[in-house]
Amino acid sequence: MTEPSSGSPSSGRPWLVLASASPRRLALLQQVGVVPREVWPADVDETPLPKEAPRWLARRLAATKAAAAAARFPGAYVLAADTVVATGRRILPKAETVEEARACMERLSGRAHDVFTGVCVHAPDGRTASRVNHSRVTLKRLSAFELDTYCASGDWSGKAGGYAIQGIAAAFVTELTGSYSSVVGLPLYETVALLEGLGFPPAARWTKQA
Repeated sequence: MTEPSSGSPSSGRPWLVLASASPRRLALLQQVGVVPREVWPADVDETPLPKEAPRWLARRLAATKAAAAAARFPGAYVLAADTVVATGRRILPKAETVEEARACMERLSGRAHDVFTGVCVHAPDGRTASRVNHSRVTLKRLSAFELDTYCASGDWSGKAGGYAIQGIAAAFVTELTGSYSSVVGLPLYETVALLEGLGFPPAARWTKQA
């Protein structure tokens, strides 16, 4: 876990904290020219509330993570996100065991499912803004051999719904409607729009002079 840097955020350029341990989210941010000064994984309870819809869970967790990081790093911009995989209103877990991974993949096999990624930005002046991206992913019908070998790979570990679209499971995807980057873990269109709207302009860093 990264400790806060000494001193206050620079008064020259905005100071950004990514409240996530995901290397995929960091890489996606860097893809659009945004390099956080701090990466601080916000440790929050991700248990869904009773009857909580997948979309609202993604929004709530992103906001909770952003608030925790904002309290830790006053005066900084904070970006947080959370991805939820669901079939209808049934929220699938972040697979931690091979049994969970198999159960997830058996449920997703041969059908479409929903991926909700909530993004929340907390500005230094206390303003917040959030969005939820909804994408649909369809997987092929998996054979017993494919299930066995996929589960043996370990590529599912810690992944919402038991898979990562940028990993081995990409070979199972037959259709994607929505945002690829959102399914990976961070919808870039929404993220850049939120940052710009609160005064942190990623586009200003897209030239050598910036």
